[in-house]
Amino acid sequence: MIKAEWFFWLVGAIFLVMAAQMAADRTNPRRLGTAAFWGLLGVGFVYSTWVVDKSAPPEPLGAAVLAMVCLAGFGFTGRGAARTATPEQRAASAARFGSRLFVPALTIPLVALICAVGVKRLSVGGEPVLQKGSETVLGLGIGSLVALAVGMVMLRERRPSTPLHAGRSMLESMGWAMLLPQLLATLGAIFSAAGVGDQVRRITTSVLPDGSVFLAVVAYCVGMFLFTVVMGNGFAAFPVMTAAVGWPVLVEQAHGNPAAVLAVGMLAGFCGTLVTPMAANYNVVPAALLELKDQYGPIKAQLPTAFILLGCNIAIMYAFAV
Repeated sequence: MIKAEWFFWLVGAIFLVMAAQMAADRTNPRRLGTAAFWGLLGVGFVYSTWVVDKSAPPEPLGAAVLAMVCLAGFGFTGRGAARTATPEQRAASAARFGSRLFVPALTIPLVALICAVGVKRLSVGGEPVLQKGSETVLGLGIGSLVALAVGMVMLRERRPSTPLHAGRSMLESMGWAMLLPQLLATLGAIFSAAGVGDQVRRITTSVLPDGSVFLAVVAYCVGMFLFTVVMGNGFAAFPVMTAAVGWPVLVEQAHGNPAAVLAVGMLAGFCGTLVTPMAANYNVVPAALLELKDQYGPIKAQLPTAFILLGCNIAIMYAFAV
């Protein structure tokens, strides 16, 4: 059986190899801090396996996370000059291959879909080929490996170090912001466990007039929007606002369609993703990778779309979900 942990270990190993490259890169004035940051992340991917099965204490993992926060927060990470193709070489390659360059990228969702739908049904000796409950994650990992092989064959690249150097260059370009979505999703779980959703529910139910379904819809959608702006992640906002308004008011009291209410509520949260720098992977990282002069350019361009879509989601939920 192919286990999800194997791919987590592989990801951790890749981070460790890249951390070693960063430590040896003297073009980066903060090479040791950068290497320590990504090295701690790589160790965390491996060590967390033993934390989950309770064979190792979680405190070292927490200490590693705090150390990473300090390294990034106090500016001990930087960017070096990775050995990759020159801009001229990349331009020539793009002109040569054209739209075929999208083939490796499209390979990932294709393989993930095949694994999640087809391979999950296969078994050998009574055991499933893919670990049960992790078919999608495994499909994503297998798809990435297949896409890497397809890309190297298509581009006739024989040096395995080339994708590592290119990946390190992108990793350093994105920096600590790449981890922000995962940290914010964890924050949402903490808020939910701390009872923030219950407190918000008490406030909203005391303010909303009895029987006003429309105002409840507005409160849920706008709440999802605002919490996503604060947390930077719709998945982090979802448990809080659903526990506060979505389930108790719109589903239980107003007898709304649970699937429709929660799906449209999530879409309302995604509208908030368009307008917040906290959604770093969606708004800040692309600006950094494209070297835009205005790092908030994507957010400014997306503002009208975000508010129009928020209004549409409110109308759809009120008309069809409740």
